[in-house]
Formats: sequence, C-alpha cells, structure tokens
Amino acid sequence: MEQLNALDAGFLMAEDSDRNVSLAIGGVAIIDGSAPDYGEFKDVLAERIRAIPRCTQMLRTQLFDVGAPQWVDDPGFDLSRHVRRVALPRPGDDAELYRVVAEVLERRLDRDRPLWECWVIEGLKGNRWAILMKIHHCMADGISATRILSRLCDDVDGDAFARPTVTKRTAATRHHLKPVPDPKPLENLWNPLDSLWRTATGITGAAARTVGGAAEIATGLLRSSAGSSLVGPVTRMRCYRAVRVPLAEVEQVCRKFDVTINDVALTAITEGFRSVLLHRGEEPRPDSLRTLVPVSVRSPDALDKPGNRLSIMLPYLPVEQDDPIQQLRVVHSRLSRAKQGGQRQATNVAVSATNYIPFMLSSWLIRFLTRLPQRGIMTLATNIPGPRRQLQMMGHEVARLLPIPPIALRLRTGVAVLSYANDLVFGITADYDAAADVDELAKGIAMAVARLEMLSQDSILLFANRSV
Repeated sequence: MEQLNALDAGFLMAEDSDRNVSLAIGGVAIIDGSAPDYGEFKDVLAERIRAIPRCTQMLRTQLFDVGAPQWVDDPGFDLSRHVRRVALPRPGDDAELYRVVAEVLERRLDRDRPLWECWVIEGLKGNRWAILMKIHHCMADGISATRILSRLCDDVDGDAFARPTVTKRTAATRHHLKPVPDPKPLENLWNPLDSLWRTATGITGAAARTVGGAAEIATGLLRSSAGSSLVGPVTRMRCYRAVRVPLAEVEQVCRKFDVTINDVALTAITEGFRSVLLHRGEEPRPDSLRTLVPVSVRSPDALDKPGNRLSIMLPYLPVEQDDPIQQLRVVHSRLSRAKQGGQRQATNVAVSATNYIPFMLSSWLIRFLTRLPQRGIMTLATNIPGPRRQLQMMGHEVARLLPIPPIALRLRTGVAVLSYANDLVFGITADYDAAADVDELAKGIAMAVARLEMLSQDSILLFANRSV
C-alpha cells in the first residue's frame, strides 16, 4: 500500500480547513461531432481507466493521524458512481458550458470512493460535446492530471506532449557561451584542496540561497496586503471562464523580445488583474499582486506518475505598470531572479523534511498553517505543458482543452495556463461573490496578448539590451 506524502496530504488538510473549499483540479475536452452512445462511452472509459491504477483506489485514513493516509484498492469500485451526464440548454454556448463547469467545481469529491469524476456534457453549440474530468489535488498536480485526461483519449503516447520551446534567448545564449575546459588531470591530482574549496563554496552558496528563499516565502505568507479585494474569505459558489489565444502569436512575442512562453502568459495575467483593479476603483500598486507560481520538479521519467511534485515561487506581478513592454520586461526579470534564488529549493527542503518526521506532528503543523488567515498572496498562476498535437476521442477530434485550477486559502481567483496543439488557453476559476468582474480579467488577458503580438511586429526595441 502506497502512502500519501506530506505535500499530497496537505491538499486534503487545506480542504478540511475551509468548508467552502473543494480542492479539485481538472480539464474540459471539447470534442467535434455528436455525443456517442452513453453505454458505449462508459465501456470505452472502463477499459481505459484500468490503465490508471489510482482511478480505482481510495484513501484509507488512520485515526488521529497516527500515520499517513494510504491508497488502497476500492473493493466495491463501480464506474457508474464516477460518471455523470448532463445536457446544456440552448444555445449551448460557452456561457452555458462555463456555468456547468462552475457548478461541478462547487461540490467536493466523496472521500469514501476514488477521488475523481467524469462528466459527459452534451448539447454544445456547433454539434460538439465535452468531457469534464475532475480529480482531487491530492491525487495529481497539473501535469499528471493532464496526462490522466489525455490517457482517456485514443492512442496517446509520450510524444503527444509539448516540449519546451527553444526561444531566441536560448539559442543566442548557447551560441555565445564559451566552453569551460575540463581541469587537467595533474591539476586534480596536485590540487585536491582547491577542488575541496570549490565544492565547499558551492554547497555554502546553495545553502545561503535556500535560507534566503525560505525567508522570502515566509515574508510572502505572513505579510498582509493592504486591503486588497483580491484576497479574502471564499464562498461555496464558483464561476469559470476560459480565454484561448493562438500559440503562434505568443511564440512570435517570445522570439521578438527574447522571453519565454511563461513570461508572456504571466504578463497577460498581469494586465488582466490590472484591468480588474481599475474596474473596482482600486489603484494598482507595486505590492498589489503577489502571486503563487507553482514550479514542477518532475524528472522526465516521472511525468506519468501520480501525485504532486511541485515547488513554488512568490513573485510580485507589475500591475502598477501600464506599458505592455515594460510589464513584460519586469515579469521576465523577476522570474529570472526568482529562478536563480532559493524559493524553489526552500520549498523542496521543507517538503522533504516533513516526510522524515512523524505524520501526526507534520499533519498538526500543516493543519495549523492552513487555518491561518493568509493575506499576503493574492492569486494563483500555473503553467502546464499540454499535448502538442490534437487528440482524438472515440474517433473524433478534441477541438479544445480547457484547464481548471482550484481556489483555496483565501485566494479568490486562480489562473491555469495550458498549451494544446495550436492554442494557449487560460482557465480562470473564481469565487462567485468576489468575481462579478471576472469577465474583465478574461478580456484583459486576451487584450494583453493581442497588444504584445502587435508590438512584436512593429517594435524595433532590443529587449535583451535594456535593464529593469
């Protein structure tokens, strides 16, 4: 029996800390053609679910948390308990689809069963139907959840997924770097103290970065935002939106300004939240949008394994800037500094440390921390590499994939960014009462990408030669 590690269990405890929170993630696959026969679909799903062991396992918890929860086979597994069917009212447009997604997100998954649900959504406009896959966060992170969803499709292999795009920065850096010669054998033989000194200095530097990163994370969690409406209690109701932009336009911006897709995505999110703050009559400040950015620490051989393998960064996004190029420059600079700093290492050390102490103690600590009134982080923004070619489901093309992020711990809005085939899709989950202007956020994201793409064609600025 496999036990949950501290990070996976933490998502269960974070859900326990707030009765209004459902810590599930997932995605929506929109499929061309009419919906298949429901019985035939369940037969196909049953066959493909067998290849995903976690989908037929449930959690066994121990009294008073004397040990970590364990994954055990569900002796009474019944697929019908996990598959739902719903039809959209006419006209079956995106607004109706988003409403159904929001309602599904509001309900918690039953912990007495395997922690997932699959919703078949019929009646979409344009002769389409959809599959909504909902998975508890303790079972998967964004990458592994996307892999699970794709494995329900036809003949998917590892090559279906996106690889990191080589931008101009990567190519230029690779071209200009001079190779460092290997030390001569005699130097290694006669100068062991020099090698020892270099090793000790490297270890000390890494330790210092880790300590500094831990201090930055603690400051981000404990420092209170000055009355921002972006953070606060979460209600039971949700709303959902999705923004789709051409991936080719984003890559054009990357090539022109020598940045990454993640830089462009976070800049678009920055402009979206700037629009929200202005719409609410709040002045965007340099400290208005400290953002939780999960970072995958999965090795290439662990991409299909369940569970969470994450670290975090907590950068401020520059909502105070009104110039899109300046926003992009600042985002790029801050992310570069954060990656070189110790926040990711500090998170890894903290997670690893909790796995070496008694679970009763670590669970008490996690439950205590998740019940604190967090006021320092305003939103979640996560980027997930998705399939780089279009998938098929029962012989029909999957036209769109929409990511679904969670919200919890007083974060009223979360944004997940997913690349799929020729699209980059922003999925937005928000608290219903705090997000009457969520459309303003979606519109701001779309407008930001369009403006950057236009500037990438017209501008002759040399981004790499300018400093923040």
